Amino acid sequence: MQININRSILLDGIQKTLGIVEKKTTLPILNNVLLKTGKNKLKIIATDREISLISDYEADIKESGEITIAAKKLYEMVREIQGEIVNIVCSNNITKISCQRAMYKIPGLPAEDFPDVTDERNIQFYNVKGSVMKDLISKTSFAMAMDEMRKNLNGVLLESFSDGTENILKMVATDGHRLALTKSVFKEPLLDTGKGIIIPRKGLMEIKKLVDEEENVKIGLSKNMFVVKTENTVLKVSLVDADYPDYKRVIPTEKGVSIVLDKESFLHALKRMNVVSSERYGGVILSFSEGKLTLNSTNLDVGEATEEIDVSYSGEEVDVGFNVNYLIDAISVIDREKILMEVGLGIKPSVIKQIEGDDYLCIVMPLKI
Repeated sequence: MQININRSILLDGIQKTLGIVEKKTTLPILNNVLLKTGKNKLKIIATDREISLISDYEADIKESGEITIAAKKLYEMVREIQGEIVNIVCSNNITKISCQRAMYKIPGLPAEDFPDVTDERNIQFYNVKGSVMKDLISKTSFAMAMDEMRKNLNGVLLESFSDGTENILKMVATDGHRLALTKSVFKEPLLDTGKGIIIPRKGLMEIKKLVDEEENVKIGLSKNMFVVKTENTVLKVSLVDADYPDYKRVIPTEKGVSIVLDKESFLHALKRMNVVSSERYGGVILSFSEGKLTLNSTNLDVGEATEEIDVSYSGEEVDVGFNVNYLIDAISVIDREKILMEVGLGIKPSVIKQIEGDDYLCIVMPLKI
């Protein structure tokens, strides 16, 4: 194999694989990327058997061939060399990478040992704006469970359906203490997710990295895999084979005490409360009274923080406790000046929404105070 390729293009292509290649694996070849020549193209492929990425890049192919090389080392080599064009020559599983007067030699593993990653052509794709896809992920991913034992919660639920006039793409995440839900409306047809599909955490983060807000992407389903396609890359993510809990039962049917808050002032006050939180305790007590909200966080190991902010509220005094990080996560993703908080009384959950529109809500369980 012998090729010439633009250094920045090659660097970008390898960088996209770094989150996929396995760091700890009994199969050393899963640490590698597969470099494979095509017609005026270099194909870069990475997989951990659950997630696969296939990218095509323009290249000057002098001699065809294929080889697998350690992804991290290849990235570091290409990052450090200087020049515009990188020359790659492979012979007897030894690859020479040169640019200007710098040259590396790196041993590879035979391409035939690399897992088969097929680039399927018969997938039905549907167009989605990159900004919409990123927004869906950003407004839900923070609520995913971190518990590897609860695979159905260690990811997000993606649903698509029609309400009779419009098509809706909805994403939901929960860890049992909070639930985030967001949706986007489409006039065009959407993929059929049936009762919904669960995209695992690692795959979801790779999708978020791949998608460009300024471009459209294509999404589809193929053999229990969620497929995202950009101009020159196909990302395939194996879905979680489990049932997602009935999240609709968690959404409160009774409205709590409604309070309108200025997003920025509330968010910064919460961040100031977070300064005195620790791994052992991260609680904040919100005390609502006539036109005023008092925030208090007391941590015996660190200290105490108190602050008052003005709010639109005129009801009875209400005290409620929350994990301060849960509130920060829920509010940070809202892109409106005002937010609506429906505070559940007692041990009932509270709901955080945008004032305009119904495309986002986050449900947070209270702490005992």
